[in-house]
Amino acid sequence: MNKIIASAQQAVADIPDGATIMVGGFGLCGIPENLIRALVHKGAKGLHTISNNMGVDGFGMGLMLEAGMIASHTGSYVGENRLLESMAIAGKLKVTLIPQGTLAERIRAGGAGIPAFYTPAGVGTLVAEGKEEREFDGRRYLLERALTADFALVKAWRGDRLGNLVYRKTARNFNPMMAAAAKITIAEVEQLAAPGELDPDRIVTPGIYVQRVVAGEIYQRRIERRTVRNA
Repeated sequence: MNKIIASAQQAVADIPDGATIMVGGFGLCGIPENLIRALVHKGAKGLHTISNNMGVDGFGMGLMLEAGMIASHTGSYVGENRLLESMAIAGKLKVTLIPQGTLAERIRAGGAGIPAFYTPAGVGTLVAEGKEEREFDGRRYLLERALTADFALVKAWRGDRLGNLVYRKTARNFNPMMAAAAKITIAEVEQLAAPGELDPDRIVTPGIYVQRVVAGEIYQRRIERRTVRNA
């Protein structure tokens, strides 16, 4: 089976208005830069995004926000995107903030087929409003629902035509769990490999979770660069 798509534009061509989309990355590390740009060019509207953060102004998912594509956002951090902050404060964008560990586990649970789980994170805070609470061994826990999506846009270092993915260091972040939690996963890779070239021990996401693979064309890697500071 050959899952390679010729271009990022073709890979996202069927993403409809109103879709729920997970986007991998942590800050600007490990984000699917080319798929994001292609989706902005397509111009889908009313999207419900799930990502740790919203990139920054003028880059990454910040481009989607500036293009007016996002109806709601679920994440754990907004501090690096001024437009997102201002829209949330003004009530122009529905933003759901989730403790980062809870966000990661809700996505992982979605990929594992676990509908809900209990966590102590958020007990006694605004996070607990409207949620079921139970006590286990003398400690209070909140019931959190799993997160899933129609599409996941993820970034990997290497991938083959079968959809097997290898990540590089911290650029792995949210990508593997999101790849498992969506109906259709579109993987952007820096390097394409032939089947059998990838070390099986380094494959983190098996191809069964991936429907499309596209080779990224242009990368800025704003935070994935080694810098040397003079003493």
